[in-house]
Amino acid sequence: RNSGTMTEAAFWGMIRATLRNKTRFWKPKIEALKAARRKSQSANKRLKWEFQCNKCKHWFPQRGIQVHHSQEAGSLKSASDLPMFVERLFSETGWECLCKNCHKKEHFKN
Repeated sequence: RNSGTMTEAAFWGMIRATLRNKTRFWKPKIEALKAARRKSQSANKRLKWEFQCNKCKHWFPQRGIQVHHSQEAGSLKSASDLPMFVERLFSETGWECLCKNCHKKEHFKN
């Protein structure tokens, strides 16, 4: 791949990363983030919003929250995996806000 400069794994990793990057602007993901927010209760006046983790129910600044997709997108190791990966990654449902610790537990529970 790429005139011999990329392995198959590196190529599909690049495609996967590019597609995941595009979910930053996916409306259902943004709506899940909006649904979990409230005006900040912190003394820090620069902090406008805080977000509630869907699992532990604690409140965090935005940098402490990750939007999790409850249906795993799956692997992307070949062109035959691409349609299902895209279909699951850009799903309209299944988005939830989790703090970094809960997201790590959820992500690695398998």
